[in-house]
Amino acid sequence: MRALTIDVVSDVVCPWCLIGVRRLEQALATFPDVDATIRLHPFLLDPSTPEEGVDLREHLQKKYGVPAAQMFTRVEAAARESGIPLDFKKVTRGVATTRAHTLLRHAKDKGTQRALNDALLDAYFLEGRDIGNLDVLVELASAHGFDADAARALLRDEAELKATRAEAAAVAAQGISGVPFFVFGERFALSGAQPVDALQMVIERALEAPKTPIEIAPE
Repeated sequence: MRALTIDVVSDVVCPWCLIGVRRLEQALATFPDVDATIRLHPFLLDPSTPEEGVDLREHLQKKYGVPAAQMFTRVEAAARESGIPLDFKKVTRGVATTRAHTLLRHAKDKGTQRALNDALLDAYFLEGRDIGNLDVLVELASAHGFDADAARALLRDEAELKATRAEAAAVAAQGISGVPFFVFGERFALSGAQPVDALQMVIERALEAPKTPIEIAPE
């Protein structure tokens, strides 16, 4: 088996991250001889979102000055091309994601980070659940290696939430302003929800190239 580490910077309420992560999985499926370790890093798409969340359509209209439906149509079409049944009629709330990212930080040591990230994306985008809600997060965490009481305590721990915000700020300070953002083999970076063939090309390049300083892979 060939080993490959892939760092993924994303947010669980970013629809392009949903698409990008699914395309990455599709690309990796074409490399049966590759043992991929995916490491997730937090990005706060909108750090100003209050804990109780906001009406998604009103928020997007105010932020971008165009009807949310115009943005949804493009994203839904891209999702369907990748086999994802994304329907924004189910997604009504914009939610804060610091708590979700805090769970993902701790899921790494449990070996469930990748699966929990998928569960969070599915819950929000495909089931329309409020993944900023404490009870929803505890339920999802409990299915991915967490004790329910411990998860609840973790999500109420302000020091843990502060650590998550600090990690997200450190990622942003590196110049990453859009997600998803991928780094393959600690050498080749790729930004955006790229097509599967583009991901395949960079995976192969990362597997074959000698270790060199990180560079931006062609899109």
